[in-house]
Amino acid sequence: MKTTALTDLHISLGAKMVPFAGYNMPVSYTGLNEEHLTVRNGVGVFDVSHMGEFRLKGDKALDLIQLVTSNDASKLIDGKIQYSCLPNDKGGIVDDLLVYRINEKEYFLVVNASNIEKDWNWISKHNSFGVEMINESDDWSLLAVQGPKAILALQKLTKVNLSQMEYYTFCIDEMAGISNVIISNTGYTGAGGFEIYIKNKDAKAMWDAIFNAGAEYGIKPIGLGARDTLRLEMGFCLYGNDIDDTTSPIEAGLGWITKFTKDFINRKEIEGHKTNGVSKKLVGFEMIERGIPRHDYPIIDANGKVIGKVTSGTQSPSLNKAIGLGYVSVENAKLDSEIYISIRDKGVKAKIVKFPFFAK
Repeated sequence: MKTTALTDLHISLGAKMVPFAGYNMPVSYTGLNEEHLTVRNGVGVFDVSHMGEFRLKGDKALDLIQLVTSNDASKLIDGKIQYSCLPNDKGGIVDDLLVYRINEKEYFLVVNASNIEKDWNWISKHNSFGVEMINESDDWSLLAVQGPKAILALQKLTKVNLSQMEYYTFCIDEMAGISNVIISNTGYTGAGGFEIYIKNKDAKAMWDAIFNAGAEYGIKPIGLGARDTLRLEMGFCLYGNDIDDTTSPIEAGLGWITKFTKDFINRKEIEGHKTNGVSKKLVGFEMIERGIPRHDYPIIDANGKVIGKVTSGTQSPSLNKAIGLGYVSVENAKLDSEIYISIRDKGVKAKIVKFPFFAK
């Protein structure tokens, strides 16, 4: 199993460690509910150094990105970030990712840990443009400092005016006396905050500086368990659960990152999904009766007919009710429709709702 630069620290802090995407990662420290609410109401720090980072450089870097991603990266300017996906040649998704524009000839891609090799091979396969590709995944540590008080803690450590950094922008500057830090405002929790990219050698120093700066705000280390419940409350997709090689961006509600104003891999088929419609759709639902929906549980109608399946589900710590995401046939996807989740062969009533489930 791979480790991050901070694995030993997590173990020393008493974290419960689990294998995740080939890495030994902290799933929780003091308990999922407590960690979740710490981020919703205060500030917490996730070690997400397992994520992958690729640098693409050259005159044709944008051409390659335009070909392999669904969103229109020509709209990016220096310091802007774009959420996108890598369509495959079968109508599904290789991965979802973030595209950072350093300058017109240099881009930084952030991909899911479980897909680093797969994504690298896929992009390389389509690099007929002579773009220089560097896999920097093993060089970077990444701390996601999330929560409404994250900005108060982090502002002590940098001259960058964090309150002026718009959502989906980044800068490269000094923080905690460390130079060339990528300070990014994207977030996967809906609670506000920043992602801090540092080289592995600086990870421990940055961790310590952030925890010192955040002490007065009750800052805590947070595991991947709470990261999952936080993103689910926002209705954010998780690759491998809610999207994968078999799900179309249109089925997954990702039409907003799929731009047919440019050409990209398998554009024609995916455009057909938009024009002609799809047979299933990703929806959010909340449980009306008691029961927690889990990945792969069947979704059924009132007559017991299977109409879909759960992709993500949990007991929401913020809302104190069970929520989930799942694909259902389009005719069963209307808002406020009653559906049933098959839990231990019993249909448990739920209702389709709009996301985000949690509104700030």
